[in-house]
Amino acid sequence: MTYGAFGLVEVLGEANAVIVLDQMLKTAEVTYETKDTKCGGHVLLFVSGSVSAVSAAVERVTESPVCKIFASAVVSNPSDEMIQIVEGFKARNAKK
Repeated sequence: MTYGAFGLVEVLGEANAVIVLDQMLKTAEVTYETKDTKCGGHVLLFVSGSVSAVSAAVERVTESPVCKIFASAVVSNPSDEMIQIVEGFKARNAKK
């Protein structure tokens, strides 16, 4: 599969993840891909879309946060290895 860009945002808590994801989806033409959870309740959200759309979505939640944003990034033209990581998270979450 080909992706223009991935947007990554890390928050604390599932409820905050839902709120942040909702804002991202309403801000720009991005698609929710998957999430990864870590110890301590951290949730890393992955969205995809064009570089401009993903940038706008990530910028929206980092500039006007409803909760603490621990980390964020836009990965334009992701490498095959990055795509494998995201697809691996998707497959792992599909088993739950």
